[in-house]
Amino acid sequence: MSKSLKRVRAALEAAGEPVEILEMAEGTRTAADAAQAAGCEIDQIVKSIIFRGEADGRVVLFLTAGGNRVDGAKASHVAGEALGKADGKLIRAQTGFAIGGVAPIGHTSPIRAFMDPRLMEFAMVWAAAGTPRHVFALSPGEIHRLSGAQLAEFTS
Repeated sequence: MSKSLKRVRAALEAAGEPVEILEMAEGTRTAADAAQAAGCEIDQIVKSIIFRGEADGRVVLFLTAGGNRVDGAKASHVAGEALGKADGKLIRAQTGFAIGGVAPIGHTSPIRAFMDPRLMEFAMVWAAAGTPRHVFALSPGEIHRLSGAQLAEFTS
């Protein structure tokens, strides 16, 4: 089991969440792939979009519904600073996850996070569990609570 997957499992267990982490043979690199593999609507997929804060170089996490796109200008406004592209090296260094497997929880260091209110419309949502092939399902309220994300409008 990868270190990333172990961190997500540990974070769920520490929160008292009896959640099954599933390995998807097809992979879950895109929201469409994840929705197909999980058998759910695309908007039930929690996409983890990472930007780099221009003020301090720290990454900022945006959790959005799978069918939505993060609007850069709105995201910058919500974050209170200009945001730029975060490359894979920076993402791994600050979250502990590789692109395609960034989970909403279990980061190696504290991270500022914002959550798309669209996700709150579902009873259950699916999120990456630390690898591009592993996912878990949880209520959006629990994702919100565990991630420490702030609900905000940042999609176009």
